[in-house]
Parts: sequence; C-alpha cells; structure tokens
Amino acid sequence: MQEDGLTEAGYQVDGGVGGDFLDDYDESTSVDDGTLPIDRYLDRELSWLRFNQRVLELAEDDAVPLLERANFLAIFASNLDEFFMVRVAGLKRRIVTGLAVPTNTGRAPADVLADINALALELQLRHARAFHELVKPALDDAGIHIETWADLNEADRARVDEIFSAQIFPVLMPLAVDPAHPFPYISGLSLNLSVRVRNPKTDRVEFARLKVPQVLPRFVQLPDDGSGRVRFLTLEDLISNHLDELFPGMEILEHHEFRVTRNEDVEIEEDETENLIQALERELLRRRFGPPIRLEITDDMDDVTLGLLVRELGITENEVYRLPAPLDLGGLFEVAKLDRPHLKYPKHVPVTPLQLQPAEPNAAPDVFASIARGDILVHHPYESFATSVQAFLEQAARDPNVLAIKQTLYRTSGDSPIIEALIDAAEAGKAVLALVEIKARFDEQNNIEWARKLEKAGVHVVYGLVGLKTHCKLALVVRQEKNGELRHYAHIGTGNYNPKTSRIYEDLGLFTADDQVGKDLTRLFNELSGYAIEKKFKRLLVAPRYLRRGLLKHIRTETENARAGLPSGIRIKVNSLVDEAIIDALYRASQAGVPVDIVVRGICALVPGRDALSETIRVRSVLGRYLEHSRIFAFHNNGDPQVYIGSADMMHRNLDRRVEALIRLTDPAHLAYIDELFTTTMAGTTASWHLQSDGSWQRHHRDEHGRPLADLQNVVMNQVTSRRRGATRA
Repeated sequence: MQEDGLTEAGYQVDGGVGGDFLDDYDESTSVDDGTLPIDRYLDRELSWLRFNQRVLELAEDDAVPLLERANFLAIFASNLDEFFMVRVAGLKRRIVTGLAVPTNTGRAPADVLADINALALELQLRHARAFHELVKPALDDAGIHIETWADLNEADRARVDEIFSAQIFPVLMPLAVDPAHPFPYISGLSLNLSVRVRNPKTDRVEFARLKVPQVLPRFVQLPDDGSGRVRFLTLEDLISNHLDELFPGMEILEHHEFRVTRNEDVEIEEDETENLIQALERELLRRRFGPPIRLEITDDMDDVTLGLLVRELGITENEVYRLPAPLDLGGLFEVAKLDRPHLKYPKHVPVTPLQLQPAEPNAAPDVFASIARGDILVHHPYESFATSVQAFLEQAARDPNVLAIKQTLYRTSGDSPIIEALIDAAEAGKAVLALVEIKARFDEQNNIEWARKLEKAGVHVVYGLVGLKTHCKLALVVRQEKNGELRHYAHIGTGNYNPKTSRIYEDLGLFTADDQVGKDLTRLFNELSGYAIEKKFKRLLVAPRYLRRGLLKHIRTETENARAGLPSGIRIKVNSLVDEAIIDALYRASQAGVPVDIVVRGICALVPGRDALSETIRVRSVLGRYLEHSRIFAFHNNGDPQVYIGSADMMHRNLDRRVEALIRLTDPAHLAYIDELFTTTMAGTTASWHLQSDGSWQRHHRDEHGRPLADLQNVVMNQVTSRRRGATRA
C-alpha cells in the first residue's frame, strides 16, 4: 500500500479572470516570525508508523469481515517493508554520511531512528499477536486452517512428502558457508532458513543458508482430507521438515527463519547523465545490493546463528527484530484471495455517472457530447473508471475527428487498456504524446517497459523535466468539431490512470471542455515536453513554482476574513500533511478563529487542538475497504467557495520536486458535492480516527451505546447509487 507546477496561478479577482492573483503575495506569510512554539510539529516518521497502526487496528476488529482482516495484516506487513526500504534507509544514509540535517521536528536523525526502532518493534509484535490470537483462530472457526507440521497426521505428511519431492525439492538451492563457500548474498525481503548441521564423520559443525523460493506459493494448500476445510501449510514449515533430504548424511542441529530488508531507494543525479533511462536501469541493478537496514528473525533463533548473521550482514543489534513465526505475513494476501464472499466486504458495483449516460434511450454513449454539455465530476470507485476515464480515451483513440491526445502517466498496469488506447490512437495516425514518469518509486522497471512499447507504436514518449517527477494526472484530447473549429476535452484527476487500482483507490476526476482549461493544459504540456516557460494559467494551480504560494494566499484570505469578522473556513483532504509553511499558515488561521477541518489518510505533522495554537483545527483519518486517495482544498472565501482537486499532497516533494496540478471546480453542483462529502466525513456519526494533540490517534467507531458508527465509504456508495436511481426514475 506508495505515497510532488510550473506556472503562475490565475483566479477570478473582483469578477474578472486574470493571472495577477499572486502579484501581491507576501513571502513572509510562509516564514516563521518567532511567535509560534518550537515544538509545533509531529515527527513525520512516527506519524507514518501511527498510520500503519490504524491499518493494524482494522485487522484486530472482529466487526471487519474475516478475510479482509487477513488482508489488512498483509497490508500492514507490506507497508512496513516499504517504510524501512525508503524512509528508514534515508535516515540511516544521513547518519552514515554525517549529513547532520535535522528531521522536521528539529531532532537528530539518530534520535528519531531509535524511536522508530522501538515503535516498529512494538507494532510488529502486536501484528504477530493479532495473527496468532485473533485472526488465525477466527480463520480456524471459518474452516480455513493455517496448519503447522505438528498438526498433520501421518496421511497428511505422506501427501506433503509427495508435494515436496515433485514440486519443491527441484527448486531449492542450499548454500554452504565454509572456507570454500563465502557467506552468500541475501536478497532484500527474501525469506530464508538458517541451517546448522554436524558432520557425523568429522564432528564438524557447518552453516548453510536456504532461500525459500519466491516463485512458489507462500501458503501451500494441502490435499482435501474430506472435512471440507481449506488447509494451508507455510512453505518454510514444509521445507524445514524435509531438511534431511537436502542435507543427507548430516545431523540437523538448528534451523531458523530470517529475513533481511535492504535500502532500495533509488538516487539519480539527473544533471550529470545524458540518458535518464540508462542511468535508471543501472541504478535499479544497484538497488538489489543496497545495505541491510533490518534483520527479522524468529524468536527461537540461537545466539550462535544470530551472531553469524549480524557479523556477515554488518548490522547492529538495534536493527534486529525477534518475532514469532511465521515471518513476512505479507503472504496472507494469498489467503485473503480465497473465494469466500461471505467473509469479505459486500460487493459494491460502480455506477456510470448519469452525465455520461446516452442522451437518448438505446443510443451509444458519447463521452465528448456529454462533456460538451458541461463539466462532469466523477468519484471512483463509486463511479466506474471503465465507463468514464477509460471510455474517454478509448473513444478518443477511435474517433476520426480527434487529432491529438496528450497524457501524463505515473503508474499504470502493464496490460492497461489506457496504454492500448494510446497505441491504437498512434497507429490510427493521431498525434499522441505520453509523458511517462519512469522514476515512480518501485514501478520504474514496469514504466520503462511499457514506455518502450508506446514508442514502438509511434507514440511520442517524453520523460518530463530534469530534477522533477511528473506526478500530475492529466489527459487532453484535441478534436475537430463539425464546424471545423478545434475543441479541447480534458480530464484532471487525483489518481493514476490505472484501471486496477481504480477499483480500490478513492479518487476524484473532472472532465471539462472549458476552453480556458484546454489552453492551460496545452501550455503545460508544452512546458513538460519542450522548452516553454509558461506562467499564466487561469483555473490551474501548478507546482513547483506557485502551488504552495497559491494555497498560502487562500489560507491568508481566510485568516484576514476571520479577523474582520467575516465568515471563514478551510477544509483540506490529503494523503499527507508535512509542509511547514502550509502548517504554520493553518496555525495562524486557527489563531484568528478560522474553523479548519483536515482529513489525512497517512502522515500528519500538524498538532491539532492545542491551546492558543490550533484550537479550531480538527484532524480526522478514514481507513476502510478503499484507500482514501483524493486531494481536495476548499476555502469558504466569504461565501464564494474556492475549491480545488488534484494530485498534490502537502509535502516538500510534492510542492518543490514534483509537477503537480490542481484544478478549480466551478459548477455549483460540484461544490455542493464536495461540501457534503466533508460534512459527512467530519460528522460525529461517521467512523474515523481523531488525531490528538500528543500525536496519538483515537478510534471512534461506536457510539455511547456501543452501536457501530456509519462507514463513510458505504454511505458515499449508497448516496451515489441512490442518486443515479432517483435521476433515472425521474
């Protein structure tokens, strides 16, 4: 479960549209004047761990469907792996290189790292308890058994012996460690067995490492025993009980599981390379050999084996995590996929937005005609990605009147219909530009592969600007209308053009044929693909030049309105809130009396509810079946709401090192929808986590009578579905 433009913003000022909104911007509004307390930020790394704790709380909740709980256990494990590979690795790199850059709280990286290690171990032990004491017994009761070798009878063991001999033994590669065989390389996130054996002829004790093959299922399904139960045995348990076949003639003394996490962040000096793809491919090869940053071992590992691993891997005792077996509960993703609908969330069927329905009964959908009638706001996964965004691009590919398609691609699936639509358009002779971000973390190799596929089809593929990641979600279609004029049709979203994640990521997107937006995007794409330096946009806020400044200007307006006794209010929904300038501006707004509501899925460095600092600020977090991913910025503006959606989180990387774009919503119905969404999210009757001033999160999911509070995602799904049905009946 991953998770920074370029132009001056233009806004309506005094009833007119102009690019001078920021001309009077006072840079001092984003600089601390010494009046704010020094301890006004929460540590971002510890805040991230608290986010993963919220994921764990869903796994612990017996009101969550059972297989979804198993899935949340796997998500917790996968999240933590990535956290260590990137965030902890970055802290360690700063310590090792002597780069004494303080963290966002001003503390030394070494001190923060010590706190991370302590909290991460606490959470991993809690994670293991949740599996052994809560989820596993519940799975047993549901007829899904994760067995140990001791649970198997003789008939089971005989069948497992056959599975081992036929399907597993040929794949295994035991590696001895002795003067002729140096300690082997241990790949990151691989599960391994340490084995100590004695040679009965020489009485010599030897060490061997055995990698648990990642090409085989982590949970081996056992043959049906006639009970109707689904039974699994972990692959490492199965292998451990057949070591005598791998080391014949040797006495097995000890065997234990261990797992290494390595620094897998990628760093490229773009200014010093002539070919970005070649440099990235070289760096991806080096990623495999990053230094170890975490060693997970089973809690029964003997000191001799542990000493060998610590010495050979070059890590410290503080980086060792003793945990109950099995390690790597990310393997539970396999169990969670079992076809047991009654043990999963009830199925939600996305609906097609009413505005994208055919104007006449039995007519074929025409996305362009729908957009031409007015802006369309779509909300995934409640509304279908396939019949909106995907249909938009597929129709553009086959429409003979479409002359050009321009699109940014940050993450998408390799077999994506989005990619196929761009290829079809290029092969049909249309001009197609794809701005591919090949530096999208952990998707680098995939992006390189399908970027080359696009190039072979005749798509113009570019890789953005040196030193910046292109993270904005933009698609622009240029079409010749019947009167011969060219018209721009655009989509600006908060999420990636990925059909697979669109089914589980909550995102917003706007379709518009507004001529000004079309001109804005044309200029932006020219800047991204060429050498243009464009400064004037009308409905867009674009990072890294002006997005932060534009938001600070809006926050300052609310602050001034509150001081003048005028109505004010700020509502923000993001994945992460870390940027100090934005946080300080929100503190000053709160001090002026502005009501501030913030919805954050992950990291939040802002301290809410502190006397004389943030008394009017409330922070909520919503986690559930869908990953909350949309970014929204809404300002009361004395009754003339200014509301933006887009790709940017409030982090340094988004505001300073990424190309991001926000678009302002103008349709009154869209503004009302966003208002209702915030009101429902912040309501006391809606389940959520509340951030406390000490950095802890309190879960509110039951009322004073113990009854469950409303699930936001179910509420929104029901609202979207009922609106469509009501409109259809009308």
